[in-house]
Amino acid sequence: MPLLILFGFITLPLLEIGVFIWIGDEIGILATVATTVLTAILGTALVRAQGLATLSKVNDSLNRGEMPVRAVFDGACLLVAGALLLAPGFITDAIGLILFIPFVRAILLALLISKAVVTVHSSNTSTSSRQNYDVEGDFQDITPTDVPELPDNSKKES
Repeated sequence: MPLLILFGFITLPLLEIGVFIWIGDEIGILATVATTVLTAILGTALVRAQGLATLSKVNDSLNRGEMPVRAVFDGACLLVAGALLLAPGFITDAIGLILFIPFVRAILLALLISKAVVTVHSSNTSTSSRQNYDVEGDFQDITPTDVPELPDNSKKES
């Protein structure tokens, strides 16, 4: 996994430089820079609008007593999308814009859930929900009998 991350950190900037050169050659340097600045502004506006809507969905889910898994995942995707749109580059902009599509986020969440292992621990100790259980079973005492005695450090020698 670390090699994959290293590969990404080396490859992505090189690809971005190549795409900048190619697009700059096609539409000109001023249009290329303007497009990059425009996507950053557009990304900021989209993150703000969709982020507020997502925050509202989280609050609604919590008020209903539900876990806001979908809304929190959407919020995380929007945060990543905003960062990608702020980063200069057409590849990162494309990935960022794709993350704004709700259908794409739903597919990503389904993939993540299918690969996830979830463990739930409850710490509800209220007396109204506590139940008594009888457990039957056999046991064997395995207390060691040959435990060495530890020195008594309570008496310090002067």
